Amino acid sequence: MANRQALRELQERLAARMQAAREQTVTANWLAVECAGAGMLFSLKQASEIFAPVPLKPVPYAKPWMAGVANLRGGLYTVIDLAVLLGLRDPGPRVQTAQSRLVALHTDLGLNCALLVDRLSGLRSDAQLPLAADQPQGARPRFAGPMRVDDNGRRWQVIDLEALSRQEHFLRVVV
Repeated sequence: MANRQALRELQERLAARMQAAREQTVTANWLAVECAGAGMLFSLKQASEIFAPVPLKPVPYAKPWMAGVANLRGGLYTVIDLAVLLGLRDPGPRVQTAQSRLVALHTDLGLNCALLVDRLSGLRSDAQLPLAADQPQGARPRFAGPMRVDDNGRRWQVIDLEALSRQEHFLRVVV
């Protein structure tokens, strides 16, 4: 008898949670990623597919932040090591872990390019990541958007992928 009552209570709690989930409309705006310990946010309008690590073919005479090229779903993509590009990690032998991911830029940006990140941290909404009260001051690259902060106080840097993809430095991959 006690088991039936416990089962009924469990079902009622699950039904209430499902109803609450239906009534809440949380829209994800951001793909949260980590590079060399730094939290970054990519707009879901500018990022496209996410790929597991694949073998990269090195490109001779390329800048140190160009990891190589990869075949992703039959297309040839330039792969940029975002942590090295941003100066968060020194160039050197690239080690892709099981958590590493390639985030392709959206096709609207007109580049077959993917960014190598250390790991994904999930999808976030504006409501989950309000703007930080203390925004960085001084000269900043065009692609560095505002800082956002989560409930735990962790700061997340918005990266404007369109602005990044239009930078002269980003487009010139040869030494």
